[in-house]
Amino acid sequence: MTRTLILTRHAKSAWDTNSPSDHARPLNKRGRKSAVALGHWLREIDQVPEQILSSSSQRTRETQALMGFDVPTVFIERLYHASSEIIFQALREAEQNRVMIVSHNPGIAAFAHAIVASPPDHSRFDDYPTGATLVVKFDIDTWADLNWSTGKVKDFVVPRELLGEDVEA
Repeated sequence: MTRTLILTRHAKSAWDTNSPSDHARPLNKRGRKSAVALGHWLREIDQVPEQILSSSSQRTRETQALMGFDVPTVFIERLYHASSEIIFQALREAEQNRVMIVSHNPGIAAFAHAIVASPPDHSRFDDYPTGATLVVKFDIDTWADLNWSTGKVKDFVVPRELLGEDVEA
């Protein structure tokens, strides 16, 4: 059987806000636009998640909501600024075949690098900017069978590509 992971870093957040904490920081205008574009892109490539595991932060909640997927979503406190190991453990507990994780750097970038057999040939994969989304397949029967360095990259995108902006900027 094949399992699919959609690994998304939250979209661009606002810094000029009166949020009481980092956890409560919302998306900015560009981030909201990016999240919608990512949802459209995932539908276009037929990669709609069946389950979403998200950090509990405001910006990850907004990112997943604006993508517009009406699927079971679990907000997990431990995914807030999680290490790659914590993300790995959360994924091993997933219940559906196609799972999206929405989280933060630096953990999500480290996890993306550690979970794939070979990285995509993309200039932004190493820094995994806001909104970066990786689609990766695994030849496993259950998420509990997941191992490091076994994923096969199917796609990788950053919002600037979807919005027609200069990717290197």
